[in-house]
Amino acid sequence: MYTIRKATINDVETIRQIADQTWWVTYGPILDKEQIAFMLGEIYAADKIREQIATNTQTYLLLSEDKQPVAFAGYSPREENPDIYKLHKLYCLPVTQGKGYGKILINEVIKRTVEAGKRTLELNVNRYNNAKSFYAKMGFKIAYIQDIPIGKYWMNDYIMRKEL
Repeated sequence: MYTIRKATINDVETIRQIADQTWWVTYGPILDKEQIAFMLGEIYAADKIREQIATNTQTYLLLSEDKQPVAFAGYSPREENPDIYKLHKLYCLPVTQGKGYGKILINEVIKRTVEAGKRTLELNVNRYNNAKSFYAKMGFKIAYIQDIPIGKYWMNDYIMRKEL
């Protein structure tokens, strides 16, 4: 039994904990520890998530299993093109992977994107991340490749897009 709800400022630490537990498993095989720690600190700083939620610049959805949060997604219209929505984050606790929660969250983001009158959803995925095949199964196609600087590191991503 699962539920999905929009996250509030009170959920910031929960989001951070899920990210921390997920990132080390996901990125450990493809990034060095220093880069993972740096990126977690940059992307998941409590004040940054709190501000995104408070200003509604990014919507976070929390998926709970038996009232325990186990996964989240973060999305928003793209700043440079509000006709395209972007799935910024999608992470499920490793113990829940394979239960379909990632698919459920993507479908919820798709539903909300369409309800907002938009027809394109895109995301970034590291070129070496196994999630790339999951996104392809969900109908996302590689639109282009992008290398994005973050501090002294680089995110080597595919930008994947799905027309809704």
